[in-house]
Amino acid sequence: MSIAHVLPSREARTEIPKALRRFRTEGATADPVVFGSHRRPEAVVIPFELYTSLLPAIEEIEIAQIVRERNAEQARPLSVLAAELGLDAADYE
Repeated sequence: MSIAHVLPSREARTEIPKALRRFRTEGATADPVVFGSHRRPEAVVIPFELYTSLLPAIEEIEIAQIVRERNAEQARPLSVLAAELGLDAADYE
């Protein structure tokens, strides 16, 4: 899917009610409303039905980002982590 038309923010205000009517009749297949300053895409309004179908993929992307960030962290020995928390690692062996 390519971005066919980017509306200026001012035009988007008048397009939203029309888009809602399209969303009601066409459901998830309705074209989104893309808008932003100077016709640069900054935001998108999509049918709620489409949004809910995308939620699992969005959650997967968020989880993948967390995993990448954690993988980039330097691993620490349990004894160091325990000391940082004020615990004795021997108590948990």
